[in-house]
Amino acid sequence: MEENIAAAEEVVNQWGLKVDASLFSDSGRADSKRFLRATADLHRSMLFFTAPSADPAARSASLLRAHSLLSAAMRRLESELHLLLSAHGQRLNPFDPLRPASNISDVDDATESLTQVENASDVATADIRAVAESMISAGYGVECVRVYKTMRKSFVDESVRRLGFERLTQSQIQKFEWDALESKIRDWLATAPVAFRALFTGERLLCDRVFAGSDSIRESCFADVTRDAAARFLAFPELVARSKRSPEKLFLILDLHNAVAELWPDIESMFRFESTAAIRKQAVNSLLRLTEVARSSLADFEAAIQRDASRSLITGGDVHPLTRYVMNYLVFLANYQQTLADIFADLAFEPPSPLPESFFDAAEVATPPSSSPSSASTTSSESSRPLSSSSSAAASGSISVRIAWLVLVLICKLDIKAELYREVALSYLFLANNIQFIVRKVKESKLRLLLGDLWVARHEAKARHHAASCERLAWSKVAATVPADKSAELDAREA
Repeated sequence: MEENIAAAEEVVNQWGLKVDASLFSDSGRADSKRFLRATADLHRSMLFFTAPSADPAARSASLLRAHSLLSAAMRRLESELHLLLSAHGQRLNPFDPLRPASNISDVDDATESLTQVENASDVATADIRAVAESMISAGYGVECVRVYKTMRKSFVDESVRRLGFERLTQSQIQKFEWDALESKIRDWLATAPVAFRALFTGERLLCDRVFAGSDSIRESCFADVTRDAAARFLAFPELVARSKRSPEKLFLILDLHNAVAELWPDIESMFRFESTAAIRKQAVNSLLRLTEVARSSLADFEAAIQRDASRSLITGGDVHPLTRYVMNYLVFLANYQQTLADIFADLAFEPPSPLPESFFDAAEVATPPSSSPSSASTTSSESSRPLSSSSSAAASGSISVRIAWLVLVLICKLDIKAELYREVALSYLFLANNIQFIVRKVKESKLRLLLGDLWVARHEAKARHHAASCERLAWSKVAATVPADKSAELDAREA
């Protein structure tokens, strides 16, 4: 043991803190294994001299000598760990989205360059793991973990900043004009999948490799390195949902809901530990808040249709601006069928007033036969489980009925506006033009898949009926102004 201490002393003194070169550089790599072996020998020597069987006379001096050398060696390894993490920060994450891309055009050269980068990453990771294992086995795990967490957290925070995501408070979001907030939301939609599926996933794998020998250290390091950044990302959708709502914001709310829902399996798997439970909870809170706002926004949209009180007559009975606005809105909304199905999966549709018979005929065609929709659970196990085919069909049917209801609300409003025309024929023309516009928008979009062919056929028949009524009344007015001797000729022509 004395000989081991003497041999270790030579290596440790050779690589004191005053030496600028790194043990793991090209010039020092030959000594790196000797140095790590020396630290292991020093630790074994300390254990030997603390044993009761050791010679009491030699035990004290040798123990102090070994402890002093081991402390110096650990300071050097702590410095080496800092150097390694600093020098190889970006290449350590195997999925780092900000790693510089190769500009080499030749396929063979590009492949060779990529292989070199991967090899360098593997070597750096192996070096860090060797240092970490040496420090932890010697009882310096606290110092090792502290350096690792500090350096990797700094890297993650800087990566998030370079991705373009900035931390915003509720008051800042409330002050944004809509265009500015929309830009921030689109930035988040672009960066969040990259952060969770590349940046955080890469940190998970790096922790697994460096601290393969300790589940608790691996979990602790990953949690502390990524927790703050992940929580900031997942808090943003909830902050947006808490801002002033409007029907126009609904589509970005649905985009946010869809993005968080798609990321949920990754979040649940990656942050599955008790130490990262707050991240899972934040994801669930954001989904619940977005769901609430989406439902309220759609209700606000319906109320806005019903509140429309414009009395201006459209020249020639043309398509009303309300019709254009509502149908363009619904066409866009139809692109979010699955997201809406998830949002309304556990909320049965209850129309506030009796519905006409034709509505139920349309709903029956649009709604696939199935059992009632399954409730959307907020528990981690159920929220990651995809809808079964039957429940998915039922949820889609529920959306079909809601869309049909909104179109019915619009048509009822158009009936009221048609009464403003003094000429009854013009009121029929107004209804014919507007219903025909509605049908055309349905046929040209995904609304047709939601409302069904029978709905389209019935409303096309309504448009033709109104057009025929307009024509009949127009001819009747003409006939009333024609002398009696030409009335028969007009009647025959009309027939």
